[in-house]
Amino acid sequence: MNIAIVVVTHNRLEYTEKTIERLLASEEAFDLYLWDNASKDETADYLKDGIKDPRIKEVIISKENLGQTGAMNYVWSKTKAELVGKLDNDCLVTAGWTRTLAKAHEDIERLGAVACWHYPLGEFDEKAARKAGKIQSFEGHQIFRHPWVCGSGFIMKRRTYEEFGPWKKGCDVGTTYYFLKMALGGYINGWYYPLILQEHMDDPKSKHTLLTNDESVRRLHDVTYSLRTNNIWDMKRRWARRRVVLNNLFNDPWEAEYYVGWRAKLRRIKNRVKKILLGVY
Repeated sequence: MNIAIVVVTHNRLEYTEKTIERLLASEEAFDLYLWDNASKDETADYLKDGIKDPRIKEVIISKENLGQTGAMNYVWSKTKAELVGKLDNDCLVTAGWTRTLAKAHEDIERLGAVACWHYPLGEFDEKAARKAGKIQSFEGHQIFRHPWVCGSGFIMKRRTYEEFGPWKKGCDVGTTYYFLKMALGGYINGWYYPLILQEHMDDPKSKHTLLTNDESVRRLHDVTYSLRTNNIWDMKRRWARRRVVLNNLFNDPWEAEYYVGWRAKLRRIKNRVKKILLGVY
């Protein structure tokens, strides 16, 4: 199955160079689209003149920040590839990731969005995941199942995108609700298992991270999606938010119905209590 991938950039050239160099270091086959969201540094020049590869189909320099949704809608509505994916400019993928995820899509008819894992592999709590029944088998593949996945290093079928329609516009519109809608529609979302790593350079445990102290968190707040959308201004809240996310992934149910209606209201109350205890307000 042929694949079209869009890499979305916005400033942070140091990350972008590492991300694209790692992506192109393998011999995997895909059509690559590079989309820049009105960067103020030298990212646009790098994308236009700093890299050459026959897999690069188009470089799009947007004059305004249309977010990840603008990039995906443009590329995914244009391509004829059977599979579509997105990679953010702060993730270092593992060679072979597209082949593995593409094979899973070929074999699993109802596979929705399947992704590479974006935390250190040593932190994966397999015992908790199995206790929650979240490691599931489908057509010879295993998926660590969850209603949504991370918004980077994932692949889904283009016809699924066509079924659910374009992403909502806006630079702060996340992927979570789109994936949740897919899960409610009967699609299987999650991370391929055994896990395929994508090192998230924004993670505080990454050796490449630019977010090392409170000053750097404040300085990069507006150009870092996870900080901006979660109102994180210091490392304490950053670490606390991380614990909340991992707890949800390992221990909360994989069934999408748990996250809507009265169950969602109850979950939000529980999460507020957890955030207060962890110091995330």
